[in-house]
Parts: sequence; C-alpha cells; structure tokens
Amino acid sequence: MKEISLHILDAAENSLRADASLISILVWVDERNNRLTAVITDDGKGMTEETLFRVTDPFFTTRSTRNVGLGIPFFKYAAEITGGSFSIWSKPEKGTTVTAVFSLSSIDRMPLGDINSTIETLILCHPDKNFFYTYRFNEAAFELDTRSFRKILLDIPLNEPEISAFIKEYLRENKSEIDGDAAI
Repeated sequence: MKEISLHILDAAENSLRADASLISILVWVDERNNRLTAVITDDGKGMTEETLFRVTDPFFTTRSTRNVGLGIPFFKYAAEITGGSFSIWSKPEKGTTVTAVFSLSSIDRMPLGDINSTIETLILCHPDKNFFYTYRFNEAAFELDTRSFRKILLDIPLNEPEISAFIKEYLRENKSEIDGDAAI
C-alpha cells in the first residue's frame, strides 16, 4: 500500500470481520514530537495469544480464501522503516488495538493519503456499524462520532445521499480547518 490511510482502512476492515460494532480511529500528526500516530481500536471478538503472536507473520492468516495475510505485516513494516513503532493489543471477547507510529520527517514515511475518503468509505459501506474518528494536528482536533449522528437522524441511514454528502463535507471542512491541508 502506498498510503497510511489505506493501512488504516485495512485494519478497520479486519475489525469489521471480527464482528466489531464500534471502531475508533485516531490519526494524530504531532510535528513537535516528529510523529504521525494511527490507532485503530475495536470491540470485536479479539485474538487469542497464539493468533496475536502470529498476526505480523506475512505467511499467517485466519482467512480460508488465501494462505497469506500481508496487511498487518506491511503496516508494521511501514511504521518501523521510518524509525517508528508498531504494536497490537488484543484479548478474546474484549477487542483489539493496533497502534502504528511513524517518524514524520523520515524520507521512508509514506504520505497519510486521503484519510477523509477512508473514513467516509468505512461509514458509507458499513452504515450499521459505529465509528468514532478523531483527527489531531498538533494540539487542534476534531471528532466524528456516528453514534451522535444516529441520535439526530433516528431511522435515516448514514448512507443516504444527503447524509453521505454531509459526512464528506464535514470531514473536509474540519480537517482543512485544523491542518490547512498541510502536505502530510
């Protein structure tokens, strides 16, 4: 993958396959500490210790449709090659947290990419799931919580055209206000 946002999408899709009903995604660009941090947390079925131990092995997957699972190993490699770090915490029936920290100034760091489209895609393709997204740029931040939207919208699905247009604009305006569309 060529963008961090696509790794985030892949990790969130793993959460959805683990029957998560709430997925929290934090993206924090911290220029003062030279870090870009991505944290994906879910309330899915979690992993056993054995699976957790093997999940970063590219020749391990829990899927029956193929013999390799490259998403998590590539995400780990992408963070570590920048001098950053990667960790996964998981407990059965408790959920999973994936944390990738990238050195912001590393020449090997891939761009963040279109994180707004990633979040929008997750929400619109999985309108029955809840997403809590936080974007931080230095000390400024904004949040998008689909649970709050549901309280207002009641029975109107999040993938209705008018609602999806609102979500897209909400993401664009808030991110732009915080980071001024800085090249990250």
